[in-house]
Amino acid sequence: MADDTAAATTASEDERLLHELGYAQELRRRMSGFSNFAVSFTIISILSGCLTLYGYGMNTGGPAIIVWGWPIVGVMTLFVGLAMAEVCSSFPTAGGLYYWAAKLAPKNGAAWSWFTGWFNFLGQVAVTAGIDFGAAFLIFALVLMAHGIMNQFGIRLVALLNDVSVWWHILGVLIIVAVLAFVPSKHASTTYVFTNIVNNTGWHSTFYVLLLGLLLAQYTFTGYDASAHMTEETHSAARSGPRGIVMSILVSLIAGWVLLIGITFAIQEQHYTLYTSALVPPAQIWATAIGDTGAKLLLLVVIGAQLFCGMSSVTANSRMIYAFSRDGALPGSNLWHQVNKRTRTPTNAIWLAAAGALILGLPYLWNSAAYAAVTSIAVIGLYIAYVMPTYLRLRQGENFKRGPWHLGRWSYVVGWIAVIWVVFITILFMLPTASPIGWGNFNYTVIAVIVVLGFAGIYWAVSAKNWFTGPKVQGTAEELAAIERELSA
Repeated sequence: MADDTAAATTASEDERLLHELGYAQELRRRMSGFSNFAVSFTIISILSGCLTLYGYGMNTGGPAIIVWGWPIVGVMTLFVGLAMAEVCSSFPTAGGLYYWAAKLAPKNGAAWSWFTGWFNFLGQVAVTAGIDFGAAFLIFALVLMAHGIMNQFGIRLVALLNDVSVWWHILGVLIIVAVLAFVPSKHASTTYVFTNIVNNTGWHSTFYVLLLGLLLAQYTFTGYDASAHMTEETHSAARSGPRGIVMSILVSLIAGWVLLIGITFAIQEQHYTLYTSALVPPAQIWATAIGDTGAKLLLLVVIGAQLFCGMSSVTANSRMIYAFSRDGALPGSNLWHQVNKRTRTPTNAIWLAAAGALILGLPYLWNSAAYAAVTSIAVIGLYIAYVMPTYLRLRQGENFKRGPWHLGRWSYVVGWIAVIWVVFITILFMLPTASPIGWGNFNYTVIAVIVVLGFAGIYWAVSAKNWFTGPKVQGTAEELAAIERELSA
């Protein structure tokens, strides 16, 4: 009885806070703090991200950057996540980043909100495309459809699958590392694993190549804004959302490093060229180390993780679309904002998220470099959106109203490190990755960023500045309650 009373009190407090932010409790609040963490951890998906770009790391820096790039990028990403978490605690709403930008900007809040939201939206779509495309190739569309169907059944099923996903990832890492530690007859030397540098890029600067190799880790450390987008469906949102962001990065940092070290020790040096020419280099490493059958079994663990990852990415993306449409920012907003009365989920937004990812993946049919462009869009788009609210929060200084989860006197140090790091990686990942530069290896990221900026900028100048005012208040307390009663009927 006491537990029920406590749960009811927490729910009413969450609802009151959401009302203060201007929104009705349209979505069903069924997620625990662990489930909130699980969504972000699943989207980071060390089993998916680490292995999808492992071959990139083998050519761009080799074992040294694969092993050392991960903790370097992980720690810097933790600063970004900590800064985001502090803002999330003050504004626990599904809008997340664009809502934060609107509320923190000293002036022109609508413009800050608009650009942050579009970078976040396109970055989210690109992440979903990259994950599901990496998992399925020719059955890309079928996987996206499956993820849409899973999300349509409601938040309770999604939360359960994400909870399962956490243990799938952790046990998967332990199984892979254990098999690679005990089954192979020989392993690479410690010196080789931690110091050997490989440069197959055509560039002569080792330092430059090692910097490029950081993309392996930085691409994987994306998507943890999901914890913010799920706050309207999470109990104790002002604390659970921030903790979800931070813990997803921290656990991924530790478990991912263990995984990468385990795989790299399994490299047979004489087969390195075979690995780099393989469609899935880690699978080829496993095949030469433990045989084809063992490699296929380990690959099933990875495929399962990618399926969980894509499902969670659609979940987070749909909530961002729902919130952005609730405030009228997307074409057809009235359609994408609708909530299914039975499941209390934004069904139309779910299918827009899946369709958008499918469209973004289609250029691969004509140019294989398109997949690299999609991953770059995901990294750059999301991180630009991540850092805008942090920068605005820093400009507010002591005027910023902290939530129950905050960094205290460390806010400014953490925040400025986060801003500097994002500026650094934004520039880095628009630089050419191979030499000589041709159409086949051209880094399309700079074009993608220009297209996103150009689209959002032109749309804003021509039309949106006349009608988009940032986050809307849905009504008075009585009107919000009426919306909630209608959905519950």
